[in-house]
Amino acid sequence: MSTSSPEAVKKLLENMQTDLRSLSMECKKKFPPVKEAAESGIVKIKTIAARNSDILATLKENSSEVVQPFLMGCGTKEPKITQLCLAAIQRLMSHEVVSEAAAGNIINMLWQLMENGLEELKLLQTVLVLLTTNTVVHDQVLSKAIVLCFRLHFTKDNITNNTAAATVRQVVTVVFERMVAEDERFKDIVDQPPPVQGNTNRRSVSTLRPSAKDAYMLFQDLCQLVNADAPYWLVGMTEMTRTFGLELLESVLNDFPGVFLQHQEFSFLLKERVCPLVIKLFSPNIKFRQGNSSAASPAPVEKPYFPICMRLLRVVSVLIKHFYSLLVTECEIFLSLLVKFLDGEKPQWLRAVAVESVHRLCVQPHLLRSFCLSYDMKQHSTKVFRDIVNALGSFIQSLFIVLNTGNPAATNASTGGSGAQGAAQGGPGAGGQGGSLTTQAAFEYRGTWIPLMTVSVQGSAKATYLEMLDKVEPPSIPEGYAMSVAFSALLDLVRGITSMIERELAKEEEEAAVRREANPDQNTQPEPGAHLVWEEMVSTCWCGLLAALSLLLDASTDETATESILKAELTVAALCGRLGLVTPRDAFITAICKASLPPHYALTVLSSNTANLNNKAYSIQGQSVQIISSSSESHQQVVAVGQPLSVQPQGTVVLTAKNIQCMRTLLNLAHCHGAVLGTSWQLVLATLQHLVWILGLKPGVGGALKPGRAVEGPSTVLTTAVMTDLPVIANILSRLFESSQYLDDVSLHHLINALCSLSLEAVEMAYGTNKEPSLFAVAKLLETGLVNMDRIEILWRPLTGHLLEVCQHPNARMREWGAEAVTSLIKAGLAYKHNPPLAQNQRLQLLLLNPLKELSNVLHADIRQKQLESVLQILQSQGDSLGPGWPLVLGVIGAIRNDQGESLIRTAFQCLQLVVTDFLPTMPCACLQIVVDVAGSFGLQNQELNISLTSIGLLWNISDYFFQRGEAITQELEREEAVLQKHAQEKGEPLNRPFHPAPPFDCLWLCLYAKLGQLCVDPRPAVRKSAGQTMFSTIAAHGTLLQQSTWHIVVWKVLFHLLDCVRKSSTTADKEKIESGGGNILIHHSRDTAEKQWAETWVLTLAGVARIFNTRRYLLQQLGDFFKAWEVLLDHIQSAALSKNSEVSLAALKSFQEILQIATPVKDSAMPTDALAAMGVSPVLIDPLSAPGPGRPLLRSDSMLERLTSYNGAELQAPPPGEESALEDAALWWSAWNTWYRTGTDSTRPPSGGTGTDRPSFVPSQPFLTALVQIFPALYQHIKTGFSMEDLRKLGVILHGAVSIPISSDASPFILPSYTEAVLTSLQEAVLTALDVLQKAICVGPENLQVMYPAVFEQLLLFVEFSCKPPQYGKLETKHVANAKYNQIQLFAPAEWVALNYVPFAERSLEVVVDLYHKTACHKAVINEKVLQNIIKTLRMPLGLKYGCPSESTWKLAVSSLLKVLSTGLPVARQHASSGKFDTMWPELANAFEDFLFTKSTPPDNVSIQEFQKNEAIDVEVVQLISTEILPFAIFIPKDFVGQIMAMLNKGSIHSQSSSFTEAEVDVRMREEFSKVCFETLLQFSFSNKVSTPQEGYISRMALSVLLKRSQDVLRRYVDDERLSGRCPLPRQQVTEIIFVLKAISTLMDSLKKTQPENVDGTTWAQVIALYPTLVECITCSSSEVSSALKEAMGPFKDFMQPPVSRVQNGES
Repeated sequence: MSTSSPEAVKKLLENMQTDLRSLSMECKKKFPPVKEAAESGIVKIKTIAARNSDILATLKENSSEVVQPFLMGCGTKEPKITQLCLAAIQRLMSHEVVSEAAAGNIINMLWQLMENGLEELKLLQTVLVLLTTNTVVHDQVLSKAIVLCFRLHFTKDNITNNTAAATVRQVVTVVFERMVAEDERFKDIVDQPPPVQGNTNRRSVSTLRPSAKDAYMLFQDLCQLVNADAPYWLVGMTEMTRTFGLELLESVLNDFPGVFLQHQEFSFLLKERVCPLVIKLFSPNIKFRQGNSSAASPAPVEKPYFPICMRLLRVVSVLIKHFYSLLVTECEIFLSLLVKFLDGEKPQWLRAVAVESVHRLCVQPHLLRSFCLSYDMKQHSTKVFRDIVNALGSFIQSLFIVLNTGNPAATNASTGGSGAQGAAQGGPGAGGQGGSLTTQAAFEYRGTWIPLMTVSVQGSAKATYLEMLDKVEPPSIPEGYAMSVAFSALLDLVRGITSMIERELAKEEEEAAVRREANPDQNTQPEPGAHLVWEEMVSTCWCGLLAALSLLLDASTDETATESILKAELTVAALCGRLGLVTPRDAFITAICKASLPPHYALTVLSSNTANLNNKAYSIQGQSVQIISSSSESHQQVVAVGQPLSVQPQGTVVLTAKNIQCMRTLLNLAHCHGAVLGTSWQLVLATLQHLVWILGLKPGVGGALKPGRAVEGPSTVLTTAVMTDLPVIANILSRLFESSQYLDDVSLHHLINALCSLSLEAVEMAYGTNKEPSLFAVAKLLETGLVNMDRIEILWRPLTGHLLEVCQHPNARMREWGAEAVTSLIKAGLAYKHNPPLAQNQRLQLLLLNPLKELSNVLHADIRQKQLESVLQILQSQGDSLGPGWPLVLGVIGAIRNDQGESLIRTAFQCLQLVVTDFLPTMPCACLQIVVDVAGSFGLQNQELNISLTSIGLLWNISDYFFQRGEAITQELEREEAVLQKHAQEKGEPLNRPFHPAPPFDCLWLCLYAKLGQLCVDPRPAVRKSAGQTMFSTIAAHGTLLQQSTWHIVVWKVLFHLLDCVRKSSTTADKEKIESGGGNILIHHSRDTAEKQWAETWVLTLAGVARIFNTRRYLLQQLGDFFKAWEVLLDHIQSAALSKNSEVSLAALKSFQEILQIATPVKDSAMPTDALAAMGVSPVLIDPLSAPGPGRPLLRSDSMLERLTSYNGAELQAPPPGEESALEDAALWWSAWNTWYRTGTDSTRPPSGGTGTDRPSFVPSQPFLTALVQIFPALYQHIKTGFSMEDLRKLGVILHGAVSIPISSDASPFILPSYTEAVLTSLQEAVLTALDVLQKAICVGPENLQVMYPAVFEQLLLFVEFSCKPPQYGKLETKHVANAKYNQIQLFAPAEWVALNYVPFAERSLEVVVDLYHKTACHKAVINEKVLQNIIKTLRMPLGLKYGCPSESTWKLAVSSLLKVLSTGLPVARQHASSGKFDTMWPELANAFEDFLFTKSTPPDNVSIQEFQKNEAIDVEVVQLISTEILPFAIFIPKDFVGQIMAMLNKGSIHSQSSSFTEAEVDVRMREEFSKVCFETLLQFSFSNKVSTPQEGYISRMALSVLLKRSQDVLRRYVDDERLSGRCPLPRQQVTEIIFVLKAISTLMDSLKKTQPENVDGTTWAQVIALYPTLVECITCSSSEVSSALKEAMGPFKDFMQPPVSRVQNGES
């Protein structure tokens, strides 16, 4: 029933009246004023009740009066009255009919009662009712009421104290509740005033509403009181305890966090009052260091006080929990303090309480996350979260390491000592604690034993000591309590953080999935904020966690505790994995791994990982936390002893039960969290591998592990406990790899990678030892592959790639397993029912077969054997369905290498033979090409010659198969081609296959030819020969199948390519002699070097190609680039011709002749020319040498005739070939000419450099040069129309070069004619024939050809010079074969080279010159080019040498030729005298005469007188020529020339003796006859009487003048010599000479006398008179002969003694 219902009101009125009546009754006697007041009160009530409808309101208004009687009653201080009044007042209050004033009065009255110590409990009750039922009490009144309660708290009575304490707590709560209610009321009506910014003054509470103001004042004063300051508002307080104040503060903060968070004034109080207070109160605890308990501390440091300290920590917990966001900085300080309280130097109880506080934080993961956000992630802030975790860690460590003397419980831990190892089977080291048999859970580390208790339910921090509010003295902490709390805190921390993050991750993934469904194309990334915090939390705490957990794990002796620790490590590792934090993940996994292995077990993967951790010491508030290495004597039950897996054999190692427990955790981790392990798979698997090894598990079929004995002997000892576990472990291990089928692709790859690198380590370890290798990884790779067959594609490459490496291992057991694994996987893969099936999934089939192919690269024979066995099995089981897999299988068969030994090659070849005989029709035609390749590769192997030759036979069989099934193969290949073409177009790429443009069937042939081509250049001559014959035969037999365009490729890619290779090999072949051909086969000397064997190949190949060009000319000429092909062929012919091997070079020229069809037998061209003419082929173009052009049917090859009629039927009636074909033909011939020219130039170019001592590299042979020159005349017929001067010059160079080449001395007897005969060699004949052909062509050719005459002359004249100056071949020293009379040659003379006898050749050339000049002297070109002058110039050499010529016949022929030429030429010269074209000839001629008539060479000693006279007759003949042919025509001849002639005659007339004759011979040798003729000629022209023209006269004058001058000179010289010689007589010849001169003078005088004076020039007279004084000088001579001659000469001068009469007349005229 509510207080305001009519019944309640009625009841209230009744009750009040009753109360007043009772009061008046009680006071009637003692206190009359009270009685009166009571009675007036009754009246008042009745009045109110009668008059007002709202009775309660009216009552409230008048409440002061209504209450008054009761207050007065209380004033009586009578217990009975007081109690009655208080009850009545309470009733009023509970009906809320007390006004503010009344309330004030009531409080004042209560205060008095309190001061008098009356009814204390009732007072408290009244205050409580007053404050809880209504809100009229405010401000001072309220504060008074509160103070009243406080004062009652400090009475002597315990019950009162406690009740008061409770009341105070309730009142404080009420004050705050009112404020909350007030806020609630106003929240909708009015906007809150804006929060006051800045550091507001604590008194500025004007903005607060009444209740809020009260709460503010109350809270402020509580702070004042706790701080021991006077309160501002709670006036009248007398005493107060800090503990109570702190409890009140804690309760307000805990119950009303909203108030502080919503009102700035309150938050200000928190910041400005509460926090500094807490920090201040903490100070004794901070400063205090627990020293030796007995020693008094010198400084008066306040000791920490348990009740305050504990309450402070509670306050801090609340502050942190609720106001963390407001007090970020302060909380940082609190947390740092909290961390400090865990220090070892603090009292035990303080550490315990601190650890409990930390535990409270640890169960609030969200709070921890905010720490991380606010501190750890800020730049310059303390890393609070990290410090908390590290502090816990170091706290736990300190419990183990520091033996606190202050804690007696800790000392008994050392009793176990190191002897405890013995008790390890039983229980913990302390001997089972008081003998109880149940082993207590505990931690033990290096002799420190700490029991473990259950402190709280997991996930809740139920504190023991933080709740001891009644205790004043610090309690004693049981041993192990702090450890247990810290342990729980750690586990809760891990659990809390991980589950929080896991939940949030899951939520995020869900949202992402929803988002993806909503808009699938948008790839939304989650906002990174959350992730950053999670990552930071894990990153900051993992080191501390790991340090603590590792230590605990190491120290744990209890399976359950161990399990919890392992679970914590596992969850952190998994979380790190999910967050992608690799380092911490690996660190935790490493810890679990290390715990699984025996202590100090050397495992590099782990040690390298922890090394990184150990280098970091985590410093926490100045103390460093080391990650403690595991304790060696952890007291654990040993369950297994085994061998360590290492390179060096070590002793045995021990596994404990805990190791096995850790191993299970590891398996669990891998099983459940495989997806996030990533690269840590490596750690996990490495550890498992070592454990498996120690436990002695070995792989069986399919890769599953079975317990097996170690090979090394009985070193593995297992207890029965483990024996039963082993199958389970093996099973879990297998399940672990089976469960890999549920991993996602990326994780699966990580697993495979880890297994691979693990296997790599095992591989490394197995090098160089024959120890049993660890096959764990290989076995598991196989197992993983087999269970993931459905998605085998994604792991196939790394999986098989690695296994293939294993197959190459030197350790046989290792590689055997590798091969086993690879082949099992391939067979399983091929047999597996894939979806779609393999037949439709070619890519997969090829992928599966690929490793089979890769095995071919392994060098070990056992592996190859296994591979070939697998091929055989696959052929047998899947042979028909291989389809697209054929290329790979064939690849395996063909993967033979020369270093594999015969047996493997034989096996593989048998496979190939099987394929060729059985499978060709079933395989796709596209693979036929591969069959060709494989067969070819067997041909190329060099282990077994017979297999090579057989495989060439197989190629022949394959070509037959192609030929027979041509149609079918063509169709299938073309279908396939179309598909490929389409794909290629879609991709926009060109189609990629060998010989692409050709049709596919043709390509097959081309591949066959290409293979044979390769075999044609095999190093073994037998193979080369066989392949070459096969190749040219197949081209001949099946070439007709090829399309025309394919021929193009045959020519270019096959034939020319082959020629290139052969050429290259031949030119680089070894010249060393091969002793014998293996065994006892003898080798003919023409094949005894590699070079000679290659030469044979080159000859065969070139001949074969040339033959194809010849027989298929009609076909090839229809290809677009026949000309280019022709050029290339010519190039090959050229390079062969220039080969240093005479066999090759000669053969090349034969091939040249063949393709020019020069050397075709007559019967081949049986069709007469007129028949061709009838066909419309112009006869001009046809002669036996003409090459058929495109329009010209070829009639050479008989086998072709029938074919031609069908093939070329249309063309036989074709119109005459157009210009085009003629042009093309011309081009071909010119190309041939260029080749001929280059060949000629290169082969005849003399070697450069080096002196005669260096043997020249190569000198062409005579037959070669002869063949070369013989090609020219025929070739010339085709090119004569365009043959230019330049070409002629080129020809000349070659002819000249060819003739200049010497022959080697050992060949000379066969080539040189016997020395006595003058015969030409065949080469010289050929050269002259060539020039002959040329000059005949010029002769009949058009005018413009005539300009070539001079060049022909020039060439011939060069040859003429050879007679005197044999040509030099480079700097080669040669022996010259010259006149046999001089120089008998010794055949084996030291010179290696013999120059030919050039005299006959030169003389024949000279004859040709004379002959030709005779014909052509009048040609314009001959005149213009000064041919005559050149002839004379050339003849000058033999004429000048005369007796110096190598052969006497030469100069004689030269003279007669000169005379012949001049007889033809001089008339022409005279005729053209005026044109000046012959001007330069005359001096040349004069010099020629001079050189000949006055030769510098002396006749040989053995010339007989008759000979000499004959020679003189020749000289005379020359002078006669001068007198008949030259001088009479002096008017047409230059004066200088005539002068030279005169001087010459003069010289001849006077002095023509040789100085070397003996006295006796002088008369004969003087050439008297010659002198006489000269003189006579001189004189004849001096005094010719018939001076018909002045010009003639000048000749006479000139002759005289010369004569006189000559005489003067001789006389003078004589006089001088005579004078000098003194008594000695002068030389005979000088005397003879002077006598001759004197005789000549006398003759001259006679002649002058006889001549008419007017014919004699005045100057002549003067010269004659000038002689006189000189003659006079001679008188003193001592020789009588001279004297008599002088007398004769001086006689005629008498006629000059008087001047003749006509002189004056002359003078006048």
